[in-house]
Amino acid sequence: MQVPQAIADYFAAANTDDADRVAACFADDAVVRDEGRDHCGRGAVRVWARETRRKYRYHAEIRTAEKVADRTIVTAHLTGDFPGSPVDLRYRFTLAGGKIVAPEIG
Repeated sequence: MQVPQAIADYFAAANTDDADRVAACFADDAVVRDEGRDHCGRGAVRVWARETRRKYRYHAEIRTAEKVADRTIVTAHLTGDFPGSPVDLRYRFTLAGGKIVAPEIG
């Protein structure tokens, strides 16, 4: 399956140090759930992206993608300087208006 453009843009941006580019992939009212915390709104997503990049160096590569109901489920292979690297993570993306509104990362 080809991933929607917003998701492709997100992974391309996430592999950089550009938190603004990451945040641009998200809707104004997006909620990101990561490491047990919710980051609500594009501004919080920007801070989350910046803090995550400061905390970890990583590269994500999409391995699989499938459409399940109203979500796109992506498995990505991450390598980097974080505990447990390398790891495959599942991202559950909900999109609206061509933007990401509710990803869950696990």
